Amino acid sequence: MGRVKEGAFGGFSGKVGKVVGASWRDIDYIRSLPARVNDPKTKKQLKQRSRLSVAMNFLGTITPFLRIGFQSQATGRMTAFNAAMSYNMKFAVKEGDQGVGLDYPNVLVSQGLLSNASNVHAEVGESELRVHWEVNAEGKSHADDMAMLVAHNPARGVSVYDLNAGKRANTKAGLPLPPDWKGNDIETYLAFKAADGTVVSDSLYIGRYMV
Repeated sequence: MGRVKEGAFGGFSGKVGKVVGASWRDIDYIRSLPARVNDPKTKKQLKQRSRLSVAMNFLGTITPFLRIGFQSQATGRMTAFNAAMSYNMKFAVKEGDQGVGLDYPNVLVSQGLLSNASNVHAEVGESELRVHWEVNAEGKSHADDMAMLVAHNPARGVSVYDLNAGKRANTKAGLPLPPDWKGNDIETYLAFKAADGTVVSDSLYIGRYMV
C-alpha cells in the first residue's frame, strides 16, 4: 500500500485497473488488488481428491509389499509407493454410476520383468486363500522364485499379504485370512519375486472370493 501526498493521484478514490485509491483520516492511499485465489473446491479438484483417496485407501494398506513390487519403478525422486500410485491412478481408478472406485482386475501391486504363472486358480476355505498354478516354461522364471500374495477386504479397508508365500516350483501357496473376515468379499493378487528379491513379476488379479 502506497501513501499519496500530491500529484496525479492526489485525492484519488475508487478502482482503475488493478489499482484502488482510498482515503482514511484525510490521508490518501493507493493499493493493488489482491491476487485472485482459485476456489480449492472446484468439481475438478474434488474429483482428483476423490481419485487419490480411493487409490490410497487400498495401496496404503500394502505399503511394504509395494516397496518390493514396484522397486524397479523407483527412480530419482519417484518412490516405489509413488510409482504404484501413479500407475493405479491412471489405469485402475474408474468413475461410474456409483462414483469413483477401484477397478480391481486392472490394479497392479507389482510390476517387473519376471514371468508370472499360467493356469492360476484359487479358492477360500478354513480362513485361508489357497492358490495353485502351473510353472510357466516360457519367459523369465526360476524354480526358486517366491510367490507373493495379497488379499484385500474392501468392506473393512484392510489387507493381508505374504511376500514369501511359497516357491514357484511348489505350484501352490496359501495365505491365512483373519477369522472375522467371514462373510466378506476379498480381492486377490499373485506375483513372483526372484530368490534374492531384486526382480519381480507383474501381479496377476486372481479373483474375488467370499471368505
